[in-house]
Amino acid sequence: MKAYVIANIDVTNAEGYETYKGVAASSIALHGGRYIARGGRTEVLDGDVDPKRIALIEFPDVETAKRWYSSPEYQAVLPRRLQNSIGSAVLVEGVPD
Repeated sequence: MKAYVIANIDVTNAEGYETYKGVAASSIALHGGRYIARGGRTEVLDGDVDPKRIALIEFPDVETAKRWYSSPEYQAVLPRRLQNSIGSAVLVEGVPD
């Protein structure tokens, strides 16, 4: 069953954040993931949420998504995101095919 990482990121230092993006994308691909959406226009349809830079990343399954997040490749670049933005990342399991 597919799994998705949903990130809502408020970039506080654009130059520093740029050093994160390419390495993060490479680590995602290395672990079988792909971006479904990344930094596009957002519109709140309902609820109390303040979306900033939204990324939606698809992985083959929850276990693969967790391996990516805890991988040496991603953990090495994660501090760049944390130092240059405020945000959150949530892992959600998809529905059965």
